[in-house]
Amino acid sequence: MHNPNPAGVTAASTERTWITAFVFCFLTMVIDGADVMILAYSLATLKTEFGLTGLQAGMLGSCTLAGMAVGGIYGGWATDRLGRVRTVVLSVLLFSLGTGLLGFTENYVQFAIIRFVSALGLGSVYVACNTLMAEYVPTRFRNTVLGSLQAGWSVGYIVATLLAAWILPSYGWRTLFFVGVTPVILAVLMHKMVPEPSTWTRLQSADRAERKARERVEGGKYKQIFANPNAAKMFVLWSLTAGFLQFGNYGVNNWMPSYLETELGMAFKQMTTFLVGTYTASILGKVIAGMAADKFGRRKVFAAGCLGTALFLPIIVLFNQPENILWLLIVFGFLYGVPYSVNATYMTESFEAKFRGSAVGGAYNIGRIGAAVSPAAIGFFASQGSIGVGFLIVGAAYFLCGMIPLLCIREKQFDPARE
Repeated sequence: MHNPNPAGVTAASTERTWITAFVFCFLTMVIDGADVMILAYSLATLKTEFGLTGLQAGMLGSCTLAGMAVGGIYGGWATDRLGRVRTVVLSVLLFSLGTGLLGFTENYVQFAIIRFVSALGLGSVYVACNTLMAEYVPTRFRNTVLGSLQAGWSVGYIVATLLAAWILPSYGWRTLFFVGVTPVILAVLMHKMVPEPSTWTRLQSADRAERKARERVEGGKYKQIFANPNAAKMFVLWSLTAGFLQFGNYGVNNWMPSYLETELGMAFKQMTTFLVGTYTASILGKVIAGMAADKFGRRKVFAAGCLGTALFLPIIVLFNQPENILWLLIVFGFLYGVPYSVNATYMTESFEAKFRGSAVGGAYNIGRIGAAVSPAAIGFFASQGSIGVGFLIVGAAYFLCGMIPLLCIREKQFDPARE
């Protein structure tokens, strides 16, 4: 489907290629983040139109997380089997068309099924974009680029906020989901303009019969991972790290609006304004952290972001005042963006190319168990009267998320640029 770069390709053309790939992947991450938030903004209207209970509305979020988890695992496998670019393209087509179809649904069951299917693409595209860019970008500024790529999600949150404010009051939730079909154009253009990275094409260049014979001996990708002691160890450690990271991230994203409204007494407009400030600080944090990780190392910056976030959540809960809460949220937004900026590069460099996509996709998406548990765990404390106590538990999760890599995961174990 995509031809490898020809021999003798110039440095300038190689740079143009990865910059083009980055533009497409960044836009994809913006759309991915926006798609997730569009559902959140539409839930109140969906509850009214479909007559949903609070539990049913919450289950739509669970369908999204479940689809993203399954999609991420199979998306990682697909990047190894079908190609990095091809998996991005197919994932974008899946979630874009699926999101558009949601606008035609007539009941809860239809919506839930289509949302699960479209979320398969949302989950797989994250793994595919990060694997693609990790293999395209030169080592010396790889994390700067991948950190900027992670900022696309935060930009997507802001885009979704603006779209919801414009479309929902005047045109309704169906139009909001119809807009979600436009990324199909992005997928078509990316298919035509971005070739597969040479790291992957070299693995495919062996004789087809020879590769099939080797795969029969070595087994599937996960069998290869667990047959390799270091890869198996990295897989387990990254699964735990991803679980704590997503426990923290999804816990904050799900409950911070309610915390600001119910426990700090903010009006809705003030709350959304403060959260835009938090998301903007997160974008800045991701870009700066990416640059810092290239200069000072992945492990130090990742751990600093996690431990800083772990420290700052109790400060928000215990020491907030009307006059300081905005600044506390801005500092927090900066800090909690840091781990995600470094996570993709740090993890992809922990596995060798032949099963990199499967390992990253599997470990990160096993970690989605943390994403599934976190909202319910904080909800338990909310039902006891304090979301703030739940945020202290989130702080503990961020602490563990930082300590595991700091003590156990060496950085740059496999450099895609040298494979």
